[in-house]
Amino acid sequence: MNEAEAANRLMRLAREVARHNRLYHDQDQPEITDAAYDALIAENNALEAAFPHLVRADSPNAQVGAAPTSALKKIPHAARMMSLDNGFADEDIAEFLARVRRFLALPDDAPVALTAEPKIDGLSCSLRYEKGELVLAATRGDGATGEDVTANVRTIADIPQRLTGDAIPDLFEVRGEVYMAKADFTALNARLLAEADEPDKARQFANPRNAAAGSLRQKDASVTASRPLRFLAHGWGAHSALPADTQLGLMQAIAAWGLPVSDRLLRVDILETLLAHYRSIERARADLPFDIDGVVYKVDRLDWQQRLGFVAKAPRWAIAHKFPAERAQTTLEAIDIQVGRTGKLTPVGRLTPVTVGGVVVSNVTLHNADEIARLGVRPGDRVVVQRAGDVIPQVVDNLDRDKPGAPYIFKPECPICQSEAVREEGEVDYRCTGGLICPAQRFERLRHFVSRVALDIEGLGEKSIQEFLDLGWITEPADIFRLKRHRSDLIGREGWKEKSVDNLLAAIEAKRAPDAARLLFGLGIRHVGAVTARDLLKRYTRLSAVRALAQEIIALRDAAPEGETQAKRDKVIADHIGVENVGAAVGHALADFFHEPHNVAAWDDLLSEVSPPDYIVETTASAVTGKIVVFTGKLETMSRDEAKAQAERLGAKAAGSVSAKTDLVVAGPGAGSKLKQAAALGITVISEEEWAEIVRAAG
Repeated sequence: MNEAEAANRLMRLAREVARHNRLYHDQDQPEITDAAYDALIAENNALEAAFPHLVRADSPNAQVGAAPTSALKKIPHAARMMSLDNGFADEDIAEFLARVRRFLALPDDAPVALTAEPKIDGLSCSLRYEKGELVLAATRGDGATGEDVTANVRTIADIPQRLTGDAIPDLFEVRGEVYMAKADFTALNARLLAEADEPDKARQFANPRNAAAGSLRQKDASVTASRPLRFLAHGWGAHSALPADTQLGLMQAIAAWGLPVSDRLLRVDILETLLAHYRSIERARADLPFDIDGVVYKVDRLDWQQRLGFVAKAPRWAIAHKFPAERAQTTLEAIDIQVGRTGKLTPVGRLTPVTVGGVVVSNVTLHNADEIARLGVRPGDRVVVQRAGDVIPQVVDNLDRDKPGAPYIFKPECPICQSEAVREEGEVDYRCTGGLICPAQRFERLRHFVSRVALDIEGLGEKSIQEFLDLGWITEPADIFRLKRHRSDLIGREGWKEKSVDNLLAAIEAKRAPDAARLLFGLGIRHVGAVTARDLLKRYTRLSAVRALAQEIIALRDAAPEGETQAKRDKVIADHIGVENVGAAVGHALADFFHEPHNVAAWDDLLSEVSPPDYIVETTASAVTGKIVVFTGKLETMSRDEAKAQAERLGAKAAGSVSAKTDLVVAGPGAGSKLKQAAALGITVISEEEWAEIVRAAG
């Protein structure tokens, strides 16, 4: 795979993983298996390792969960709720231990004690106790912001309203999983069926995880109270004090305060014993009262946890050792094509319903035309599907591959608007070229534009957008700001009264000066995700400057010498953009967008209705915030990785080489050419001890 292909694939992976995160964490409607999701993450990680300069700002490794979009009140977490990196083979766990030793600068044979406990398959929840009293409970959400479920959590018998015992801190957040036991899940579905007026239309949960998530995230706490929810603690968040200095000690303290903790929690310092414990839990998996999908290992010493710190979305001191996927055979009855917001055509297989790991499944994503060709699947084929967790499975084998018959033909045509579907060079996905004339894309683009992650226009949901589309009142984003013209026509329509109409129009008017990054992201330009939009505007401040950048890139492409390689052209474009983690793929996407007259017309039309202010980024005051720091020589009190992690935590960028842009060099014994270059450029040089003082001063 060349650099351009890798950049394209990383872009697709970032978008695909973000979509699956929303489906799983926010909508409780996953479309792929845990194993398929993990495969996407593994592919992304391999590409990032091979092409580190192509790592995207919206990389899956920078994302946790998904932004909450339900009607529940949003709550910022006092301490971020992280996710976990995954391991699948024994070698992955051995490498995890090796990474820990390297980061801490420990000898290769140094013992590293870990705790091990089952990874329960539930909904992450944080419980905040002040002076022993439960005052707040929140879901994980996107890690930074969750949903307020305090009233609902108070109905869960496992969760004490007041902690008991000794050494209870004034402030302590307990982190854990809300779940539903297998037997309780079966009984709940039976009760819902018995209570339904029309049994054929009775609400039935697909699995215990969805049942737990749906039950906890209710606006009416009495509904939650009627559901058999449980809780299991596995960690903590914000706190005023810690009553122990090890992971095991803290979990024992939490248990002593009255919260349930796994009875299979074990402290181990030998890899072979750790793996034996994993296999004992795997053997007992089917007999456990709740669903689990692996075993979690955590470094036991808390001082080591603090030193190891975090990568973008996960701690360096923990890993989830996942179980293998479960499999079953069934028949592929049909292949349907779905059209997404960006015009992507996704084939979906309709299966004869089959039970896999206790869950009945009937749909499977086939990803793209290449995947269909690889599997050789056709309607009527007998296939093997696998499931890991509580999600729709993936096809892993076609048992009728050699059966006579014509292959399935992926028709390059949009099934919605019949426009041509094309596949760009280096890509695997076909996309409809209909743009805003395609009803599927028009609806999805407008829905994305008003969504909470973009302009966040309260009250303008999917049903309203579809109604206004059908009436011909909106076709492009700018039309939303002209809906006030239809006020009198809207009042009196089904579901619309004067107050609801005025509330909607007021919500729209409130977005006349939207956040520029949200507006740019809301336009749905390929490769320009929420993080990329923010990064561009941190550098360029105004949307007009982003448009000017696109025009400059168009000119660069037009002026490229004949015969110039794509890699060289992409480097010129990336250098011209001048934004870290924003590469040529984004530049090409911006140029392509502004090269189309109808896009320029829509842009101008929108900016005639709204006036986004300049994008200003607030930064935390620190001695090195915003500076570029280079570490050179031998560091004696920490590893190079730990030093770079410290710099990032303080808001600085840790660079690998000295240049005129470098602000500070931290030099240890043996510093050579970098130290000489810093002296020649007049760059400030400090010792490792002086760096430690900066770290301590920042708290």
